Amino acid sequence: MRVELPEPSAEARAHSERLAALIRAEIAQAGGALDFARYMELVLYAPGLGYYSAGTTKFGAAGDFVTAPELGFVFARCLARALAPELAGGGDIVELGPGSGALAVELLLELERLGVLPERYRLLERSADLRARQRNALLARCAHLFDRIAWLDAPPAAPWRGALVANEVIDALPVRAFALREEGLFARAVGVDARGRCVWREIDADAGLRSAVERALGDRFASLPRPYLSEVCTLLDPWLDEVTRTLERGSAWFIDYGYAHGEYHDRARRSGTLRCHYRHRAHDDPLILPGLQDITAWVDFDALAHAGEAAGWRVAEHATQAQFLIANGLGEVFAHAHAATADEAARYALAQQVKALTLPGEMGEKFRVMVLRR
Repeated sequence: MRVELPEPSAEARAHSERLAALIRAEIAQAGGALDFARYMELVLYAPGLGYYSAGTTKFGAAGDFVTAPELGFVFARCLARALAPELAGGGDIVELGPGSGALAVELLLELERLGVLPERYRLLERSADLRARQRNALLARCAHLFDRIAWLDAPPAAPWRGALVANEVIDALPVRAFALREEGLFARAVGVDARGRCVWREIDADAGLRSAVERALGDRFASLPRPYLSEVCTLLDPWLDEVTRTLERGSAWFIDYGYAHGEYHDRARRSGTLRCHYRHRAHDDPLILPGLQDITAWVDFDALAHAGEAAGWRVAEHATQAQFLIANGLGEVFAHAHAATADEAARYALAQQVKALTLPGEMGEKFRVMVLRR
């Protein structure tokens, strides 16, 4: 996928080069080929330099991409209706990767209107920059609820009950990239060419990668066309266990773009699912602009279901985003908001928001919602 990208500023280029120097040093230390999962971890999370660790604007029109909560209030109000029964008897909400804070704001306001506010709303956010943005958003809109709000550096250590919410979080977990070729299975790694640029390298697959790929592909391991490039998220099981371990009673809600029903490793999807976002342009080259662009991999919802079951959860719901929103009051939310304003521009924006959230060519079928309960 060839896409023309805007030219970064001199300051942004300098920032990217500092991260690139760190990556080149790790590549040299690794013997010339750094596993892609470690590369992805560095470009996204290296302290002070990674995409999510540095202070650039990421979300919304001024950033690199728009998530469902940034489109407006519709998504959050429907999600609040789905969460309401979970909170009727009390409990907390823990939101993972709360981004700009837009979802937290709208969820709290709608849950207040529904009379089912959580006892605490806790945001698991390690980035000081994003914490500041979330705090400003919540103070601007929810100052009267601020005594319920707290930030976490890690999943809750003490047992709790309620709902865990993760909107577009799993897609940013580092993945291992692999290649199936006639000669066998290879790990896709990152090296450096003579000009100091990051390039792909392929090395023999280690036992851990081979086991993960064989488990993910099953019978398709032998029948998929060659060459075949894809990814596996080997961190998914331990990550899910970590973030849900102390949630003794309640639900975990995962909203992300991805595939299910065996579609992730489809024969036709021979180039994998890695996607990059820079200034609202999507492309598939994760080796450029380190620290300046987001890198994601689509979520394997079948693998998420298996990880949940292994951690003692059951899959209670699984639907496309469009199905989920329609089942949780989309019509009512739209009708109420439409009637509440006579401004035609606002009504048009509301209609466009609903289209973006539900149409098959937009978020409606690309995004899925999975709910785990125990």
